[in-house]
Amino acid sequence: MRPFPDAVFEPRTLRLAGNAALELGPRARLMGIVNVTPDSFSDGGLHAETDVAIAAALAMAEAGADMLDIGGESTRPGAEPVSALEEQRRIMPVIEALGSRQNLLISVDTWRAETARLALAAGAHLVNDVWGLQRDPDIARVAADHGAAVAIMHTGRDRKVLADPIEDQLQWFSTSLAIARQAGIGDDQILLDPGFGFAKDPELNLALMVRFEELHALGLPLLAGTSRKRFVGTLTGREAGDRDVGTAATSVVLRLAGAAMFRVHNVAFNKDGVAVADAMVQRSRQREAGHG
Repeated sequence: MRPFPDAVFEPRTLRLAGNAALELGPRARLMGIVNVTPDSFSDGGLHAETDVAIAAALAMAEAGADMLDIGGESTRPGAEPVSALEEQRRIMPVIEALGSRQNLLISVDTWRAETARLALAAGAHLVNDVWGLQRDPDIARVAADHGAAVAIMHTGRDRKVLADPIEDQLQWFSTSLAIARQAGIGDDQILLDPGFGFAKDPELNLALMVRFEELHALGLPLLAGTSRKRFVGTLTGREAGDRDVGTAATSVVLRLAGAAMFRVHNVAFNKDGVAVADAMVQRSRQREAGHG
């Protein structure tokens, strides 16, 4: 018997901006990463030009990405911050081009309310905030005004954290969820991301993987973002650009622990990995139901 509610694999609808929706639960979902930056940790500069970023996003969609996450500011440790105008200069042409295609779902990776507003007006469906709605006080309201979903991430940066990693996650998300709900964001518009790699050393990241199922106590779908992270390199001995196989392994483990969506650089590798995990989950549930 699984140590978490079997309901995490039941169908549930994630409501998005633009009257769009995405079914979560029975099948793992993939969010393709498109960093329109010169300095992201594994692909900095690869998609810095608008046309290249658009082409990369479309290739990810063709490879099986369910959503495309467009970001214009590197979040790697030590990265130079950029202004809101520079962030918008980088990502808005990409989002505008992709937003004109009705078959694509788009996430904007930003903590800034004004960038989120512009992106949602241009066709984005979800706001992915690495500060968990806690840095810019207006971002939750902007998401709510557009009917957008939010991915709320946990971070340990610039604050004291609790000794127990799950207790710290629960404390952080309690604050973020209060902000979201007060703004009018529904629970069916929320993903929670435990923030692998954000002020977490390799041992802490591994502990989060081992105890991941405890986060189901929050009753909301979970987004996993382990892709090419430093702890994957520590485990495999690989440099950032060579960590896709290790990433896919973490995706399999976390899918079996009930993660609903995976934010990844290499869509094809992770699609294959979670397809195996999905088949295992389906077979296990059939067996438990007495069907073989």
